[in-house]
Amino acid sequence: MTIADTVQGARAAFEGRDWEEAYDLLAPLARERSLTLDDLERFAVAAHMTGREPESCSAWENAHEESLRHGDVQRAARCTFWLGLLSSLAGEMTLASGWLSRGKRLLDEGGLDCVERGYLMLPPAVWLLNQRDFSGARERCDEIIALARRFGDRQLETMAALGRAQGLIGEGHVESGFELLDEIMVSIGVTPLSPVLNGFVYCVAIDCCQATLDLPRARVWTSSLGRWCDSQRGLVPFHRECLVHRSTILRLQGLWLDAMREAQRAGALTTREADAGPALYEQGEILRLRGEFAMAEEAFRQASRFGHHVQPGMALLRLGQGQVEAAAAAIRVAAAEALSPLDRWRILPAFVEVMLAAGDLEAARAGAAELAELAAARPGALLRAAARTATGATRLATGEAAAALSELRRAFAEWQAIEAPYEAARTRVIIAMACRELGDHDGAELELDAARWLFQKLGAAPDLARVETLLPKAATRPAGGLTERELEVLRLVASGQTNSAIAAELVLSEHTVRRHIQNIFAKLGVSSRSAATAFAFQHGLA
Repeated sequence: MTIADTVQGARAAFEGRDWEEAYDLLAPLARERSLTLDDLERFAVAAHMTGREPESCSAWENAHEESLRHGDVQRAARCTFWLGLLSSLAGEMTLASGWLSRGKRLLDEGGLDCVERGYLMLPPAVWLLNQRDFSGARERCDEIIALARRFGDRQLETMAALGRAQGLIGEGHVESGFELLDEIMVSIGVTPLSPVLNGFVYCVAIDCCQATLDLPRARVWTSSLGRWCDSQRGLVPFHRECLVHRSTILRLQGLWLDAMREAQRAGALTTREADAGPALYEQGEILRLRGEFAMAEEAFRQASRFGHHVQPGMALLRLGQGQVEAAAAAIRVAAAEALSPLDRWRILPAFVEVMLAAGDLEAARAGAAELAELAAARPGALLRAAARTATGATRLATGEAAAALSELRRAFAEWQAIEAPYEAARTRVIIAMACRELGDHDGAELELDAARWLFQKLGAAPDLARVETLLPKAATRPAGGLTERELEVLRLVASGQTNSAIAAELVLSEHTVRRHIQNIFAKLGVSSRSAATAFAFQHGLA
């Protein structure tokens, strides 16, 4: 195959969004410096889309130098935009600042009034958003929009409008922000964007949905992102992000095995440690819900090492482990640090839950009241359901059982409507407690029985264990005929300990531990540690 044939094949693959083929064909020519400027830029995009960020940046640097050699200052400045954007996405802010400053200097020295000035303003606007300076970011984006319209650049206008929407949502103008986001999502099907920017738009939109607990929108846009990713061979960066988003949605829908699979696939696609945090946090949340506490804690710790926030997951893990004081301390710190409305919505439901467990009714009442105010001011069924659950639980704790029951019934209906079975089941447990307070013991047992059925279906071992203790005669349920030593071993298995750790804890040999575990499996009629763990939680043994 001649060089011309190779280039033609690469261009066809590029237009067909076959990034792996485009990269494979262009890479040898890029190393030999045999590509035209247009094909060099195609190679830079293909390298990025296949997860090869260093090669992408190197290609953009070469394109920048080649543009200057041809005297095309505007194109050289456009290259510095891509270098600044990719560097900032990689967390290399000093490098990003250097490239953007170089691009601006080139335009200033040439006295050029051009659209590239607007592109160079985009990464700083993103920095302002990351620093929670939402009003500053929105003002910067308004300037970029005006410049984009002056030069008729719809791509730049779309990206600046995306930043404006993020700023509006961050400032608390959620409805206005989502109206603009909806318009952008419709327009990207009409206005062609760079593939890199197209994926960026999807991810930002879904992040906004999840941050504001807008589950229906998140489902729609996650599905759209999935279709977009699946249509492109070799796609890595946005496919990874898509998998994390999909995992979160599946977790909320109660499809935990599917959610874990997607989170693990996202982790496998991670090429840089700094990108691993979101997938690890998702895995930790799923493991926590299933009662695999030791593995959940390790996932959270790894996510934290890579710079990802692990609250409220870590605080709820401590609560599930019975470490109420540790949970309360962690969630109080997280709540004090959560200043923006987006962060408040994420932390407050867990804050109320932990404060109730800690017996701090005043703090729980204040948290529930704030959550109710946020839900009243902003759309979103998930936020309303979370607020009503928090309000109902707080009223029950303060002796207002009748008022609590009314609020909890409405919360349960909201959880059902958005198809969030785990939260619905937990709400039913609180409804049962309100029924008992009001003397309706039959109603309470029916609610608990329904919750138990849901927790069994989901594999929510800790919640299932709690319901078992609340149901009548829970204390007399059989323990499988285990000896005291076997019960000790089972409790350690259920806490996630390895055989060697159990041996050290009980001063036994690993051989003896293995024999005890075999006996436990035989007596319980199970064949795995996870099944034995589920039994332990179901019968209040863990």
